[in-house]
Amino acid sequence: MTADEIVLGPLPAGITLANEGSRVWNVLGHTYWLKAASETSFAFETLDPPGTGVPPHVHTTQDEHIYVLEGVFTLYLDGQWEKAGPGDTVRMPKGMPHAYYNRSDANSRALFWVSPAGRLAQLFDRLHDLTDPEEVVRLSAQHDVDFLAPGSVEGA
Repeated sequence: MTADEIVLGPLPAGITLANEGSRVWNVLGHTYWLKAASETSFAFETLDPPGTGVPPHVHTTQDEHIYVLEGVFTLYLDGQWEKAGPGDTVRMPKGMPHAYYNRSDANSRALFWVSPAGRLAQLFDRLHDLTDPEEVVRLSAQHDVDFLAPGSVEGA
């Protein structure tokens, strides 16, 4: 084990301060800050600049939630397009196709968490600073995140 590895175990007690995280990832223009990691859950804060998004995908083993801190997300949720803004909580059960985009002209920020943690932290380690979307899709599939085929969702 190296000092950089995220080892999942029981949830440690404590406080992760605002604007901090024990690890920071850059994933295709998004910034993710690790807020908490355990076997049962994984939480990260995001900064999503205008024009960024995550295309339609499915978490095969995890429920996912988003708590919007600022800005507005346009979301694809199980066949429908929705919007969520500050204070809204988005629930995405495992196996449900979903996507999110910042289609506004301002940054959006949110707290995301998944349960169980699965291999999402390890995936973010692999995706950090990658610039090739095809490689992101390939690596994601190895970590239980399956992207839908491009063009399969109208408006995505």
